[in-house]
Formats: sequence, structure tokens, C-alpha cells
Amino acid sequence: MEAGQVETIEGQDHQESKKGTTFLRTRFSGLNALSGIGLLSISYALSEGGWLSLLLLFAVAVPFFYTGLLLHRCMEANPLIRTYPDIGGLAFGWKGRTFIPIFMCLELYFCAVEFLILEGDSFEKLFPNTTLFESAKLSVKQGFTILAALDVLPTTWLKSLGLLSFASASGVFASIVAICSVFWVGAVDGVGFHERGVLFP
Repeated sequence: MEAGQVETIEGQDHQESKKGTTFLRTRFSGLNALSGIGLLSISYALSEGGWLSLLLLFAVAVPFFYTGLLLHRCMEANPLIRTYPDIGGLAFGWKGRTFIPIFMCLELYFCAVEFLILEGDSFEKLFPNTTLFESAKLSVKQGFTILAALDVLPTTWLKSLGLLSFASASGVFASIVAICSVFWVGAVDGVGFHERGVLFP
């Protein structure tokens, strides 16, 4: 590759980085993605599966950690690698560059569906006796799932993904509130921690 082409690519990358998000906003988005429901769901999973289920969690974490190291090595191997399709192309040629985006889109789609269903379940638990959707012949769960989808839909129209970091910051704040609420209920409101967990489920 000629020097002029390298400079052009670097200039384009620099312009794209200006249009993107900042490091601080990226940290908020990453923290929101890694925390969130995982804070409560892991605790619930431990209470149901016993302390030995931590071994399963560790067994899952080890290959994930190793995969992260491999991704880092791939990105260091070539400075032009910026995306997962680039890594797939480096590893498997055109097949990897073609199929990896397909599976990524499927994963993101199913994650979005999963979270919408979760929203519907959560609102159904919060407002079990609502009659808001009876005229539309919808169940409470279906109605709240549709409302959650309509609420999230405008965020897909943003031109800059950096603006989503503000939503991520609110998600981090909500996670902190959830942790403090659980601690308050357990330590102050008299519910207490009674050590009812089991080592062998």
C-alpha cells in the first residue's frame, strides 16, 4: 500500500473518530451493558443454583477472556482492522467477512426481542391490574411490550451514537438505585439476610 493511501485512510479514520463518541461516553455505555439486569439476575441464579454454580460461571468466563485476548491479537496484527467483519475476513477470508455480520445482526435482533419481552414482564408485575389495553384486545404483557418498543424506537433515529451515552448514564444510575434499594430492604427494613443459600442445590 502506498504512503498516500495510508495517509488517506488515517485521515478518514480521524474524521470518523471525531463523529463518534468520546472515551468517557463509551465507558458509560459499556458499564451499562455489562451491569444492568446482570446485577440482579446473577444473584438470583446463585440463590437458585447454589454456590457451586459459581464454577459454571467461571467455566464460561475463561473462554470469554481468552476470546478477548485473541481479538486483541487480531487487531494488533493489522492496523486497518476495526470491526468484527474485518477480523472474520482476516481469519476465514470472504466467508468470514460475509457470515459474521449476519450472525451479529441476528444476535442483536434477538437481544432486542429478549429485552422487550423482559420489559413487558416487568411492567406486568408492576401494574398487574391495569385495564389500559382492554379496548385493543391486548394482554397487559403485550401492551407494555409494544409501549416499550415505541419508547425505544426514537433512539434508532439518532445520527450520532454518542447521544446514546446519556441514556446509558441513566441506566448506570438506575443500576446503582437498584443495588441501594436491595441493600436497604435487606439491611434496614427488617427483611434481613438469613443465610438461606445452599451449597448443593
